Amino acid sequence: MAKKKKYIWIWVLLCIVVMAGAGAWWVYRSGFQLSEPTYIYIDADDTVDSIAMKVEKQTNPESMRVFHLYAGLLKLEERIRTGRYEVTAELTMLNFIRDIRNHNEKPIMLVVPSVRTLDLMAGRMGHQLMVDSASIVEYLNDEANIKALGYTKESLPGMFIPNTYEVYWDMSVEQLMERMAKEYKRFWNAERLGKLKEVSEYAGEEMTKEKVITLASIVDSETANNGEKPMIAALYLNRLRKKMALQSDPTVIYAVGDFSIRRVLNEHLAVESPYNTYRNAGLPPGPIRVPSIAGIDAVLNHDRNEYIYMCAKEDFSGTHNYAVSYGEHQRNAARYIRALNERGIRR
Repeated sequence: MAKKKKYIWIWVLLCIVVMAGAGAWWVYRSGFQLSEPTYIYIDADDTVDSIAMKVEKQTNPESMRVFHLYAGLLKLEERIRTGRYEVTAELTMLNFIRDIRNHNEKPIMLVVPSVRTLDLMAGRMGHQLMVDSASIVEYLNDEANIKALGYTKESLPGMFIPNTYEVYWDMSVEQLMERMAKEYKRFWNAERLGKLKEVSEYAGEEMTKEKVITLASIVDSETANNGEKPMIAALYLNRLRKKMALQSDPTVIYAVGDFSIRRVLNEHLAVESPYNTYRNAGLPPGPIRVPSIAGIDAVLNHDRNEYIYMCAKEDFSGTHNYAVSYGEHQRNAARYIRALNERGIRR
């Protein structure tokens, strides 16, 4: 009888060990029930409790008790690291906690757009990053920061090369600007730099990187049609070569500061501003927008033509009629003005 009881206790102990092992294994392997990856964003204000709320709401965890167990054992409250963390069905809760402690975050694809103003740029980037747009605006308006980057307030929009970049969501404003400056240098590779001489010869004056970017901003403002941009670039280069005023309507709109203007009037042409290319010779002091890569490359790979006049087409297609003579230009302009009047567009 005693021997039988002994075997029973052995089986009981074995069952306890097996159950404990199974429980431990379940705790170790406990993770998330997900059909596709999701991401937890942790910012500077997050605590263990706020992270737990995000995890419970977004990741369908197998056990929040396991989250709190590992958060306590690994002292997560002392090592919360900001960032964007990927959660998958294969990830365990233990490794998720370790990812946060070790700052093993996943990058994002930051879209830097071609926009009219740096305030708009700050807003677009602020929506994609942990840093808010107000902090970006503040940084870009600080003269010391601008100087440290090697720019002036006028030339600063040219530092941003619109593209998609792999970055970390929790990067600082300083890191963001350092990255943009680095991408600018990378963009101006040997091939593009090699084209500056030819563009300068065509324009009859030295065309630096900064001047090319400024002209590209005008070209981009004239049309969204990438196929037309090299032709417009040549037209303005022709004007520079002939020492003619550029007379670009988008520069006037920029000078006035009202981007809702659809019809440039004499009152607009009279505005006193270094950006008004009707009143000032040559290029304006800086870009009138953040130009696109297509715009910059259109200047570097400009068409060769004799056009010095252009006018928006009367069909409002966004493209233009071109002219060599002023008489031909007047006829083109008359058709466009008539189309504006027929549509009731007064300004």
